[in-house]
Amino acid sequence: MKHALALALILFAAPAFADAPVFENVTYSNGRFDVTLSHPDTGWDHYADGWRVELADGTVLGTRVLAHPHVNEQPFTRSSSIAVHDGVNEVFIRASDTLEGWAEERHQMTLP
Repeated sequence: MKHALALALILFAAPAFADAPVFENVTYSNGRFDVTLSHPDTGWDHYADGWRVELADGTVLGTRVLAHPHVNEQPFTRSSSIAVHDGVNEVFIRASDTLEGWAEERHQMTLP
């Protein structure tokens, strides 16, 4: 009985690890990023809730908030106009979900 209780405590105390949003496609044209993500959204308790454009050093150029789950719309594309300074030829896109926050991995993109 003690072992079952200990196992139950470990399982419930462990953090929930979920799949991070996956970049299916990213395009940039005339100051506008179009980002297509897929993510196993389950509803308001767990969904992809944003993406942002960063420089190599982590400086955030802009963020696109995703305000609701996309359970029945996978993959999905959302766009945002984000200013990129002249001379910048490479950016990184990072996604977030409601359980894990900002993903560690980033999508590298060379700008036209």
